[in-house]
Amino acid sequence: MDQGHPDHQLKRIVLPSGKTIEVVYFEHPAAAPPALESAAPSAAPSAAAPTAEPRVGKRDLHICMDCDSNLVYPVQWEEADESHWHITLRCPNCEITEEGVFGQDQCDGFDDELERGTDALTRDYKRLMTANLAEEIDRFAKALEVDGILPSDF
Repeated sequence: MDQGHPDHQLKRIVLPSGKTIEVVYFEHPAAAPPALESAAPSAAPSAAAPTAEPRVGKRDLHICMDCDSNLVYPVQWEEADESHWHITLRCPNCEITEEGVFGQDQCDGFDDELERGTDALTRDYKRLMTANLAEEIDRFAKALEVDGILPSDF
């Protein structure tokens, strides 16, 4: 933390994209109440999205507490203090949402898992695009062979 002014503090955070942001704290984080390590349920669960019951202790954030799906993703997040994040999680399988404050180590593991998922999706997308393009090329070549494409088609 930078100690630039007596009434607030600045913290610079470098995002994975390389962009740097500044977070302004108007109250010293040590004065804030201690953050919870375990997940806390939403204060007002909506009828459309049920809220999961919290489990005690640290856990993998990408695993759903209700259905054990490994597809849980963050919907919203903000820094709670220097070493904790307030995150809203959602499971696409059972529609459970969970809101809680999680430690930096737990969030780092979650970020690593999200990166692995992004890499897997990117690989699958590239394979699918390559297969689709190859199929289109084959169809176009066959249409040319049988004179199925005429100048008026363009």
